[in-house]
Amino acid sequence: MDLRKDPITRSWVLIGNGETDADAAVSPSCPYCLGSEASLTQPILSVPTDSQPGGIRVYPHPMPLYRIEGEADRCAEGIYDRMRNLGAHEVIVESPDHEYTLTSAPQAQIAALLRCWALRISDLKNDLRFRYITVFRNRGDLAGQQLRHPHSELTATTFIPRRIVYELRASQEYFAMKERCVFCDIEQQEEQQGLRVVDLTPRYIAVCPFASRVPFEVWILPRYHHSSFETDILRHPDQTELAGILQRSLARLEQLTKDYHLVLHTSPNTRARTELGSYWTTIDEDYHWHIEILPITERRSKSYSIKEVYYCSLTPEESAAKLRDIPALIGSRRQTKLQFQPG
Repeated sequence: MDLRKDPITRSWVLIGNGETDADAAVSPSCPYCLGSEASLTQPILSVPTDSQPGGIRVYPHPMPLYRIEGEADRCAEGIYDRMRNLGAHEVIVESPDHEYTLTSAPQAQIAALLRCWALRISDLKNDLRFRYITVFRNRGDLAGQQLRHPHSELTATTFIPRRIVYELRASQEYFAMKERCVFCDIEQQEEQQGLRVVDLTPRYIAVCPFASRVPFEVWILPRYHHSSFETDILRHPDQTELAGILQRSLARLEQLTKDYHLVLHTSPNTRARTELGSYWTTIDEDYHWHIEILPITERRSKSYSIKEVYYCSLTPEESAAKLRDIPALIGSRRQTKLQFQPG
């Protein structure tokens, strides 16, 4: 497997060797369940939790997209660029319980998971080979979930993904024009209008973005400014508020679909500054970490047929209204109005 760069879009593409998920050995028992870990290496990190024996554990991915050993060995092939798939790919086992779900877990356990994400990102940013580290969660077959045990995944790459590069450039340009963070302005306008707000707490907001790519897309943003998820999380010992709004957002979405992509967007590794130049001059002021959740509610979408242009069959205003009207948790009272009133 190697990485090749598209000279037109400037995006890096992983090129495989024909292997598939089916090529991986199938174990008769789940290696991530408590008591079945004999086949695993020692965890990279263990985070204890009060509610679960075994806690949260981090392991190398059994079918990694990236390999941590060596260097990238970037080279030219005529006008093209290619390099090794250098990086890190880890499995974050969220609980020893095979039936665990984020929507039914105690909020303290979700808070511990968020801290685990932050600890791994912070640690990998010490490796100057890696320019971007993120966490994602693919749930359900339609989202490409590989492992059946409840987990999230972390990747560290020697390049910054194209979507993040777009965000960095847009944030920098907006800040250059207005000396304000575009995400902060989005948050403030969404809060004032209320049309696309799904949930609101004193420190966080969940919204269906104005230009949603899919029905019921949800972003969770801090209502204060901070560019780095890991730095922000690790400076506060209590993350139950963020855990709560994440849990409620997923609980609403999972009553519409069990399949979704969740991706954390945080600032790149500012210690590995090569190839980015002017991005770093204002990144602490202009970028804003957030979580994006893209549910899969339609098996077929027009967005693919018209190439690179998203088609969303439901307005974000309608999506937000429907999500607000869905009980946040099983058996809870239907929430038709936001309970938190700012100011």
